Amino acid sequence: MAIDTTETTSASPTPHSPLGTRLSTRDKLVLFVLCAAQFMVALDFSVLNVALPVLGRDLGMSQSALQWAVTAFALPSGGFLLLFGRIGDLYGRRRLFLTGLALFGTASLLATFAWDPASFLTGRALQGLGAAAIVPTGMSLLTTTFPEGPARDRALGISGTLLSLGFTVGMVAGGVLTDVLSWRSTMGLLSVFALIVLPLAPGLLPESRTPDRPRLDVPGAITVTGALLALIYALSTAAERGFGGADVIATLASGVFLLAAFVYVESRAHAPLVSLPMLRRRTVAWGNLGGLVTFSMMSTVVFVLTLYLQETLGLSAFETGLVFGVQGVMSAVAGVYAPKVIGRFGARRTLVGSLAGQGLFVAALVLLNAHTWSVWLATAAISLASMCHLGAIISYGLTVTSGVPDEEQGLATGLVTSTQQVGITIGIPLLGVLATTSSDLLAGVHTVLALDAVIVLAAAVLVATGLGRDRSRPVEAQALGLR
Repeated sequence: MAIDTTETTSASPTPHSPLGTRLSTRDKLVLFVLCAAQFMVALDFSVLNVALPVLGRDLGMSQSALQWAVTAFALPSGGFLLLFGRIGDLYGRRRLFLTGLALFGTASLLATFAWDPASFLTGRALQGLGAAAIVPTGMSLLTTTFPEGPARDRALGISGTLLSLGFTVGMVAGGVLTDVLSWRSTMGLLSVFALIVLPLAPGLLPESRTPDRPRLDVPGAITVTGALLALIYALSTAAERGFGGADVIATLASGVFLLAAFVYVESRAHAPLVSLPMLRRRTVAWGNLGGLVTFSMMSTVVFVLTLYLQETLGLSAFETGLVFGVQGVMSAVAGVYAPKVIGRFGARRTLVGSLAGQGLFVAALVLLNAHTWSVWLATAAISLASMCHLGAIISYGLTVTSGVPDEEQGLATGLVTSTQQVGITIGIPLLGVLATTSSDLLAGVHTVLALDAVIVLAAAVLVATGLGRDRSRPVEAQALGLR
């Protein structure tokens, strides 16, 4: 029977684990449900990429229109995150999580059986809307179910690993499913995930919401949602057509204006959608900067390496998927050890060190050339960079959400997940276009990778300076039960 309360619930250590260092069977089932949903959404970001040319021919979509297969999902999934995170805080996170799952599963079926471009893009947009409800509420349920400390560190470690792994698995699975079955099977796989998770969730997940019921900040919701939609549209479109288009300039300017309006509205709202004092917390501001950089820059590396491996080295889509498959395995390994590192050195130090490691291994990719042996360098460097990237993902989530009251966890995790979605969206338009528009692809790839490394290393320095010294005394992983 599900737990249903009218105020925020937070798990306490189970009777079987008085120190909260071990997860009970029920805790593991709750974690499975939440992580499976997050994995499903991460999978959706990449599973369709390899299938786009086949999909376009089947549905009669032009080459220029194929970008909307990605943009139609990214717009609502990134644009509505903060709004849905707050709605979950006020009216029930489990309720909105289940609604998002149902919508995502139904939309995946629509995309699977799409008969023309309009029906397919409608399914993708509804998938994005469902994801916008699933991601912030799922993260809030995780952080309010598992108490701050070892249990939450372990849960976030597993969640972060599956998030990163889902993106990589999607690239491999997309190629295999498209070759063996059809592009429709990539969307069908997502509906299967939803059908597995949805029946389990109601009986396992506790309902949680803020104790009081303040009015929803409608002006703030309108301005921030409009700003995110405009910015994501502008950057996604710029990836295909450049920044010179009138629609790109107009939507970019609108996004900046609405973002400024949002800050003004929030400074005067009685119950703001985003607490500006929260944004002034060093951990929230600098932690999210680290998250934004690690996501945007790694998505750029994956994009340009895909071009390099196929266009310069002549690898097939399946062989390229195998390279990223190694990356996924190493990310999973990093997910096992990252909580131990965090337990030993603290989340802030781990975040800074992980960013530095990611930047250094990306810098090594500048040595790539047109010789076939470069595939081994590419595989090793991207795998090691991804291990550091995984450490940054977990540690920035812990940095941002630590010390935040349960009633504001939806706001904090909404910022975390908005950072993830926006980061994945903006990296390719900002840097990837330098490779696609270069007359010499290899030279363009080198330029992108060099800039990428510089940005990540600069972010490591800024985050280290902004966060200051971590005064929380690190303790051994063994003491935290993270063995």
